[in-house]
Amino acid sequence: MTLRHKTSLFIDGPFFRNFIIGVIIFNAIILGLETSDRVMAQWGSVIYALDTLCLVIFVIEIVAKLFAYRLRFFASGWNIFDFVIVGIALIPAAQTLSVLRALRILRVLRVVSAAPRLRRVVEGFITALPGMGSVFLLMALIFYIGSVISTKLFSDAFPDWFGTLGLSAYSLFQIMTLESWSMGIVRPVMEVYPYAWVFFVPFILLTTFAVVNLLVGLIVNSMQDAHHEEADAATDTYRDEVLKRLDAIERRLSDKG
Repeated sequence: MTLRHKTSLFIDGPFFRNFIIGVIIFNAIILGLETSDRVMAQWGSVIYALDTLCLVIFVIEIVAKLFAYRLRFFASGWNIFDFVIVGIALIPAAQTLSVLRALRILRVLRVVSAAPRLRRVVEGFITALPGMGSVFLLMALIFYIGSVISTKLFSDAFPDWFGTLGLSAYSLFQIMTLESWSMGIVRPVMEVYPYAWVFFVPFILLTTFAVVNLLVGLIVNSMQDAHHEEADAATDTYRDEVLKRLDAIERRLSDKG
């Protein structure tokens, strides 16, 4: 067994994966402590040293994967994701620019690539994006129509909420999220326009309870499909392994015979 093969087995093993997840969580705590002036005044040097140690571990992980997988490393989207996240932390300007320093917290996202269950959630979400695009287009049409109607109906009395298409769209978005929609917007409008509920109630039913739930349904179905595909892949792998062992046993029996 070559060194590269041994490295690959070690990287793919549960011990190494759990170790990396632990380092990611520990690094997230360290980055959170850096936001406290009181903690940094007392333990700043220690925290910076621990943060550097975590980054060194991440770099060693990437180098080990590159050694074990070679060009196959870039065949996985998750490996590219890890490579970019760690690469951002290695930019020299990241130590001087506050924006790039803040981006170091993106390392926490690596727990997604390290945890299979979280990967399944993200993959399900990505799979649902094409279907979600159609739903978002439908939502945009509804908001455009609603914005035009509400601007024409309510702009004179409520220019701050419905004075332009943009303001109307934002107000309708607030209504869709049910954030202070009744006492904050709809009831004041109904004091001037008593029949405004004829517009707002169907809008809420159509967007909040229909279109938004349609998005949730698409995401759930995609996650279930991703789970089934993963289960089928695991079954196929187990079947192939069993067949290989059976073939090896048959060869041994035939050699003895």
